[in-house]
Amino acid sequence: MSTAETFDKLRAHARETALVASISGLVEWDELTYLPPAGGDWRAEQQAYLAGVAHRLSTAPELGDWLAELRDSDEASDPEGDIGCCVREMSRRYDRETRLPGDLVEEIARTSSKAHHAWTDARKADNFALFLPWLEKTLHLQRQKAEAFGYGDSPYDALIEDYEPGETAASVGRVLAGLRAELAPLVQQIVGSDRTAPSELVRKSFCVDQQTAFGKAAAAKVGFDFDSGRLDVTAHPFCGGAGPRDVRMTTRYQENDFADAFFSTLHETGHGLYEQGLPADWFGLPPGEAISLGIHESQSRMWENLVGRSQGFWRHFFDPLGKAFPAAMKGVDPEAWYFAVNEARPSLIRTESDEATYNLHVIVRFELERAMIEGTLAPADLPAAWNEAYASIVGITPPSDANGCLQDVHWSAGLFGYFPTYSLGNLYAAQFFDQAEADLGDLEAMFAEGEFAPLLGWLREHIHSVGQRLSASQLVERVTGKPLSHEPLMRRLRAKFAPLYGF
Repeated sequence: MSTAETFDKLRAHARETALVASISGLVEWDELTYLPPAGGDWRAEQQAYLAGVAHRLSTAPELGDWLAELRDSDEASDPEGDIGCCVREMSRRYDRETRLPGDLVEEIARTSSKAHHAWTDARKADNFALFLPWLEKTLHLQRQKAEAFGYGDSPYDALIEDYEPGETAASVGRVLAGLRAELAPLVQQIVGSDRTAPSELVRKSFCVDQQTAFGKAAAAKVGFDFDSGRLDVTAHPFCGGAGPRDVRMTTRYQENDFADAFFSTLHETGHGLYEQGLPADWFGLPPGEAISLGIHESQSRMWENLVGRSQGFWRHFFDPLGKAFPAAMKGVDPEAWYFAVNEARPSLIRTESDEATYNLHVIVRFELERAMIEGTLAPADLPAAWNEAYASIVGITPPSDANGCLQDVHWSAGLFGYFPTYSLGNLYAAQFFDQAEADLGDLEAMFAEGEFAPLLGWLREHIHSVGQRLSASQLVERVTGKPLSHEPLMRRLRAKFAPLYGF
């Protein structure tokens, strides 16, 4: 068989695998949005079945044969070329997938579906005991997964590879320790300031229907294509999908908290823009897939914070905001509003936290999940360990488990190794944004005029269209000319919060 014929077989197989994965994604989206409460057990069986089918496809012996044949071809010698990229990344995945027993894959999918419903009930009831057995089972399965993959220093290394290829517990620990060393003093300066953000401005009465319309209009304005996606409601906002032209975003609404829904919507819009910007012709193959969750998160955090909380953004959207919410916005000064949406203070909830303190929340989760996976923290001791970590790192003690160790959905879904990608995303976002501004000019001035297409076009060219032709570290160096650093982020945080809080 010629190289072209072998590659065609590989593409066809990858497309079939991607179809199954996209069906699973749609089923999961439905589970988290519209599934009736009594449907949980059957949905778990559906997810387990789909996970089993996907695993059998991704570990098929013929796939290994095609990859081996292509690996020796001249066309695979260019690691950034179509065939070279596919062979490199698909071989890495094939090696990992073939190490996992099929029954383990199905049990993980079945357990994560049931654990999600247990987590939802436990959080509503503020009763960690309801979730504890499922957390223990999930950890047991994740350790089995790590053992099957194999690892060097820590079982956590085997799990983080699913989300941020090439990173380890040690490397992430070093990055977060360096960030914490500079971030903690900045937060203390904010806490010690005698200035207070007028946060009451975002906590007036904002009609949910109007919030929905305003959030969708903002998402469309910055570039999200609603002909190829939609926005729905869930308990924990996320972005998923069923294909390159079917991106599903979700958010949540509170009548007396405009910022929660609006910035969650912008955050998920960033994810959605990345999904819509990936090369659709390569869907299911590495050239058409996101590089890593950290790079994915860089897009969501960029649109949420570097764009959505900027002065330029609100110069453009302030008048439309007043028209959408005339009672709530009556007499509100634009500068006061800017300060309100950029309030910084230690808080309980990660998804509601500000730019300055957000990474401290991630550091807590990284340290705790690493300890649970490595066996130095028993799941039963998680609530106490969580509260102690929040007191020492974030500077606040949760009054309940619902606002503490039960606040995130990730552990119920078995997503151990996921949390560090949030902070890596913040670091990537700041470094990319600096380079975009160097290439394009004054982005804030563009935002003030309602011009978001230049930034989106730059991201499409330099990040979205790349797919997985480069690793995350290679992409950062290629785009910015420098390795990843926490300095761009810290520079932006100081530039924003020092004037607001007067230090």
